Amino acid sequence: MARKLATVFGGSGFIGRYVVQRLAKRGWMVRAAVRRPDEALFLKPLGDVGQITPIAANLRHQGSVEAAVAGADAVVNLVGLLYQGGPQRFDAVHVEGAGRAAAAARKAGAAQFVQVSAIGADPASPAAYARTKAAGEAAVKSAFPQATVLRPSIVFGPEDQFFNRFARMARLTPVLPLIGGGHTRFQPVYVGDVADAVAAAVERQDAAGKTYELGGPEIRTFRELMVLMLQEIERRRLLVPIPFAIASLQGALLQLLPMPPLTLDQVRLLKRDNVVTAGMPGLKELGVGATALELILPTYLARYRPGGRHMRLA
Repeated sequence: MARKLATVFGGSGFIGRYVVQRLAKRGWMVRAAVRRPDEALFLKPLGDVGQITPIAANLRHQGSVEAAVAGADAVVNLVGLLYQGGPQRFDAVHVEGAGRAAAAARKAGAAQFVQVSAIGADPASPAAYARTKAAGEAAVKSAFPQATVLRPSIVFGPEDQFFNRFARMARLTPVLPLIGGGHTRFQPVYVGDVADAVAAAVERQDAAGKTYELGGPEIRTFRELMVLMLQEIERRRLLVPIPFAIASLQGALLQLLPMPPLTLDQVRLLKRDNVVTAGMPGLKELGVGATALELILPTYLARYRPGGRHMRLA
């Protein structure tokens, strides 16, 4: 019996590499549809010989999208932007690209389409990121009505851009900023759990057409997450509250950099909590357990301790 084929847009990204691995372990043939397949060759050893194939695709280019989904039984879209630059715009990727992938998947006869969005996706949000995530969900549903939408909170894991970023800052500066006072609440979810949720959504018939919000077992404020991170890397740093007004000015200036550490849009996002909506189905309904921060953070933040990973002797 021939193996089923899944196309994963963004398969070499932070979440994508775990999704590709999970699907391969479940016996799927996997196409990792990425802009630079030569940089995705590290995915191939995650499966059997010939099971995982990186291919060139760009959600902004119709032809490459159609080629990527040809013959696929399931399609997963993980592509997202944290900030805009050049032709990589929120509208082009989050909305038009997501809708293009969904339409191509339906035309190709795929049975499942999974769109990974974000908690906070809202057409009325003050942040363009959240507005376009919501518009992307609508575009996907219009093109592929039985698509499954997954909305994770902040995703943590070895390659994340949250804890790693602040841990690197803590090595260089005695002060860490708490935008808005550090009161924004998050429900961090482990990347492995998100990948398991994607795999479940691909395979479970009862997930078709539904929206799930994915959060970890605990809700914590921005300040609490910074304290936890500092405890793990064994460093003391001054946590300084930065009012939203000042952070907005900083974001407006920093977003002019090629790889901005902060943008005005990200400041706007921080004005709203990033937690699972009461009553929304989530990890549990997909048969996935929620992994605690304390179990995972030591596995990759230890390298930021004074002296490095192996210096804790007591």
